[in-house]
Amino acid sequence: MRGGADFAEFFDANYGRVLRSVRLVATDWQQAEDRTQEAFARAYRHWSRVAEMERPVTWVYVVALNAERRRWRREPVENPLDLAAPAEPSPFDLAGSVATAVTVRHALDRLTDRQRTIVVLRYFSDLKNGDIAQVMGCAEGTVKATLHRALLSLRIRMESDA
Repeated sequence: MRGGADFAEFFDANYGRVLRSVRLVATDWQQAEDRTQEAFARAYRHWSRVAEMERPVTWVYVVALNAERRRWRREPVENPLDLAAPAEPSPFDLAGSVATAVTVRHALDRLTDRQRTIVVLRYFSDLKNGDIAQVMGCAEGTVKATLHRALLSLRIRMESDA
């Protein structure tokens, strides 16, 4: 991929998916939008280099989620689930989808930041473990172990809630 037209195609094909994933990780949809927009802006500024990468979208995830992880270190989250504010704006209100979104959001918010990020990247963004390791800056084995613990935690919590 080269040039502004190629970047526009890359942006159109990936922005929504990256934003939705970062929203699930960030817990605040406005911060997620800021992180995602900044990551794509940086990709545009370095497009000649980013376009040559095997998976340029992984680079965008790295940039967006590194910014979010820096925020975690600066601002510990006291109450990550704010049901008063919607997880994201919605043009329509369907009770079933809202209930599902709240349930999923609540379950994800009960995980550690690292577990939530890995679960979102694996199952929502459909990244492979190697790509997640690159995004998270850790070994692939760490991704597998963290994912295993996160899924076990989700299963235990959801069974006890049911």
